[in-house]
Amino acid sequence: MTASPASLDDAHAATRRITMLSVGTATVLIVLKAFALGASGSVSILATLADSALDLIASLATFFAVRWAAAPPDEEHRYGHGKAEALAALVQAGLVFASAAFIGWEAVQRMFDPRPVTSGGWAVGVVAVSILVTLWLVWMQTQAMKKTGSLAVAGDRAHYAADLAANVVVLIGVISGAFLHAPGLDAAAGLVVAVWLFWGATSILRDAADHLLDHAGPEEDRAAIAAAVLADPRVFGVHQLRTRMAGQVLMIQMHVDLEPSLTLEAAHAIVVEAEQRVLAAFPHADILIHADPRGRGATHGLPTAPSTETPPAASASPWS
Repeated sequence: MTASPASLDDAHAATRRITMLSVGTATVLIVLKAFALGASGSVSILATLADSALDLIASLATFFAVRWAAAPPDEEHRYGHGKAEALAALVQAGLVFASAAFIGWEAVQRMFDPRPVTSGGWAVGVVAVSILVTLWLVWMQTQAMKKTGSLAVAGDRAHYAADLAANVVVLIGVISGAFLHAPGLDAAAGLVVAVWLFWGATSILRDAADHLLDHAGPEEDRAAIAAAVLADPRVFGVHQLRTRMAGQVLMIQMHVDLEPSLTLEAAHAIVVEAEQRVLAAFPHADILIHADPRGRGATHGLPTAPSTETPPAASASPWS
């Protein structure tokens, strides 16, 4: 059983809106920073301009990926296209790594060949505006994530959150280079930005890899799923419980132990009620429940990994 189409449609619509906003914000920031770079020649401004240019590419990748991910299942993709969001996150990570390498190289060169920062007032103003615009975008992305749980939006938000901190460092660097006449500090600020971006890219890459490799959902979610199913006393146990994410959809499958004497119709009714209880807690879920006769259930397919969780009292382990 799948989640309500209406709820998924709302989530996809929210994701599309925030990715469009991200593309627009990146474009505005590029224009502002290009003007500031031409006026100041600051290496830290160059660093943040290069990052904003890659932000635009990453945001465009996310823009198209979330639309692809929202496409309904077809003959060749029976589970849908949700993992397109993880692919977009991989693109983001690669671009951020490239940006970090470029900025780091430029910063090291400027340390050995310092250049004065000119028109510091313009540069400071542009960076300050960039901080405010980025802060607003991160807040909007946070609200969208609460509604959708989108991995692509999470990756984009992580990137812009890193940019927010990086812009603060850039602001310090521009002030140091323009008003304290210490261009070496400006180059050092650019190097700090490079290290920060590298660290952020590592986090994005790890999250995307977990998604593509079908990393299990959080243990508390698994426990909540088992508890919802076992809330019916006619369900004696849960085993072979598996979870993974496909875009914004939580994929859940499990086996349940039922009374052997039940008719097929009665067993089906119990399973449907269990699915409804799980959907109440996880609206964006695709659920598959296999019914086994109590005491005669056998492991089917690939074995699941054992868990250290203590099984619920008087029931079969939901983790085996």
